[in-house]
Amino acid sequence: MFKVARASQYLAITGGGIEDIKLSKKSWVLPWQKCTVFDVSPVNYTFKVQAMSAEKLPFVLPAVFTIGPRVDDTEALILYARLISPHDKQSNHVNELVEGVIEGETRVLAASMTMEEIFKGTKEFKKEVFDKVQLELDQFGLVIYNANVKQLVDVPGHEYFSYLGQKTQMEAANQARIDVAEAKMKGEIGAKERTGLTLQNAAKIDAESKIISMQRQGEGTKAEIKVKTEVKVFENQKEADVAKANSELAMKKAAWTKDAKVAEVEATKAVALREAELQTQVEKMNALTRTEKLKAEFLSKASVEYETKVQEANWELYNKQKQAEAVLYEKQKQAEAQKAEADATFYSKQREAEGLVALASAQGTYLRTLLDAVQNDYSCLRDFLMINNGTYQEIAKTNALAVRDLQPKISVWNHGGEQGIGGAGGSGNAMKDIAGLYKMLPPVLDTVYQQTGMQPPAWIGTLSK
Repeated sequence: MFKVARASQYLAITGGGIEDIKLSKKSWVLPWQKCTVFDVSPVNYTFKVQAMSAEKLPFVLPAVFTIGPRVDDTEALILYARLISPHDKQSNHVNELVEGVIEGETRVLAASMTMEEIFKGTKEFKKEVFDKVQLELDQFGLVIYNANVKQLVDVPGHEYFSYLGQKTQMEAANQARIDVAEAKMKGEIGAKERTGLTLQNAAKIDAESKIISMQRQGEGTKAEIKVKTEVKVFENQKEADVAKANSELAMKKAAWTKDAKVAEVEATKAVALREAELQTQVEKMNALTRTEKLKAEFLSKASVEYETKVQEANWELYNKQKQAEAVLYEKQKQAEAQKAEADATFYSKQREAEGLVALASAQGTYLRTLLDAVQNDYSCLRDFLMINNGTYQEIAKTNALAVRDLQPKISVWNHGGEQGIGGAGGSGNAMKDIAGLYKMLPPVLDTVYQQTGMQPPAWIGTLSK
């Protein structure tokens, strides 16, 4: 549909294909678009704004504003089309909007001016109202074409302007009377003129004296009241300071009492905690002492039992090996001489290799067993192997040869009991050898200590000082 606007109208088109609002005088309106026609002709708004001056004097300001859309600005027309065009320009909505803006700005401006400034500077007052109202109307796309501020009018019950007019009339009448009196005075006798002037001056001086006296009395009363007020305020302030100081002192005393009690409790608890810590350390040391004592008691016994079992296992292995060799020898004798000789050579080499493997395996098992027995303590394992391999005996022999001609101090330890040990058969002989080994340990260890200062391991024993 093709639409055309009148001379004072615009088309506001929205819908598909248009981002916001399209303004035009004539245009095609598609089915999926909407068109609104709005009038841009200005409208007169008449108001009677009630305001109040800086002296709190109310007055009525009759005003007539001619307001309409800003036709020379496209953005302003779009604002008007978006905000105002849906309403009739003569509707209460638009009327209240414009009236609210004008009344608000007028009242604010009037409150900052005295009545005399408003009355005498009507032109400046009108310009200020015009500028401030226009600033608010810009956000609606409106412009003030004309603003006519009429004569200020009194609010019912407040006859300021009426009294002001009467004052002007009375001043004019009085001035006329004065002029007439002066003309008469000029025509009368000088004495009467002087007498009149004297009486007038005397009355004027009396009146001024009374006024000055009343002013002085009023100023004295005001000064007295001011001093009393300041004294009372000072007394109240000091009482408040005393109360505040008492309150702060009470709070500090309470805090000090609390801190003292807390410190006392903390000291008591600290003593108890320290006592508990010391008791715990004592218990730990007692436990360590008992542990070391048990190790010293049972480790030597375990070592003897372990050595006995190792010797028995070696003897059993030796017997089985001999039996196997005897059976193999008997079978070999039945073969041919050449084959028997070759087989014997091969078997000898094979047995030698197997013996080495078995020896290595036995030594590995032996070492692993010893490490497990001493809980992976390599120093204990080293000391045991040195004792077992006769290292200390060799050291003793070497030292004996070295000091043979020096007449050293030699200690002989003899525990006896050889008959009891030797009366138990074959196993008794093994125990006898072990007992002999342990008999030699004290003098050897004592000699090592005297020569090198080295103490034996704790699991073997300690030397007497």
